[in-house]
Amino acid sequence: MHTILCLETASTNCSVAIGREGEILGLKEDYSKNFSHAERLHIFIEEILKENNLTFKDLDAIAISEGPGSYTGLRIGVSAAKGLCYSLELPLIAVPTLTSLASQVKVDDETNNEFVIPMMDARRMEVYTAVYDAGGNQIEPVSAKILDENSYTSYLEKGKVHFIGSGVEKFEKICSHPNANFIREKLPSAKEMVKIAAMRYKNSDLEDVAYFVPYYLKDFIAG
Repeated sequence: MHTILCLETASTNCSVAIGREGEILGLKEDYSKNFSHAERLHIFIEEILKENNLTFKDLDAIAISEGPGSYTGLRIGVSAAKGLCYSLELPLIAVPTLTSLASQVKVDDETNNEFVIPMMDARRMEVYTAVYDAGGNQIEPVSAKILDENSYTSYLEKGKVHFIGSGVEKFEKICSHPNANFIREKLPSAKEMVKIAAMRYKNSDLEDVAYFVPYYLKDFIAG
């Protein structure tokens, strides 16, 4: 049985989970509006191992949320993950942040006329986003999108669309379509990473620890 430590730092949620064979064993997170990764990430890692009677030697892989998201948060998480992989000689698994966020929405739609659109807040009216069908399949690639009142009209006309993430509130202010379902105050969590990481581990979908970098999507702009 494989045991994977999952780290989520792409948003203000500093989140750590332990998974075994795709089932979650434990979760530690600071679900707040303030960044606490530098202070809490390594503490959470030590605490979650201790609470589950595990040591670093019991781990088979490290999974990291790859982005897009906060530049600082991603750098902290990836640095921690790579450091653990080097020191413990463990493989690194990258989990797309938007895929993990979208998986928080459970859609039961046999006709496939529902969609899930995760949104990570960026600058002004911009969000990092992608589109997933009712089966969780990504049908539009990750992009940085500037929102307006006509955004996602093609999907909204087909059926219910679930919007989730830190960018939802800004879109809710300009979208009044009856098929729009806004799921507020949700951030990416290591909890949803567990199953995705397990699947990637089984498929040997691993990263090169030396060359892996976060998926920033856009160049960093100070200030």
